[in-house]
Amino acid sequence: MAKFDLKFLSMFNDKSFIKAEVSNSGREDYIAITGSNAGESFYISLDKSTAIKFCKTIRTEINKITESEEVRNG
Repeated sequence: MAKFDLKFLSMFNDKSFIKAEVSNSGREDYIAITGSNAGESFYISLDKSTAIKFCKTIRTEINKITESEEVRNG
């Protein structure tokens, strides 16, 4: 089995990153988002429904960027 650690690096600083993984509190599974920014670590836990909403929000923001690029490029 492959062993790897998938991190998403900041576009401005390769030492800043986020990563997401499934974790378990003993009662239920949740999405754990961890990261580091300028040497400061952070951690946030999202239940499944909140993680889904967050994903949809990210997609909406990506679409805004895409639309903006299309307007600029004519």
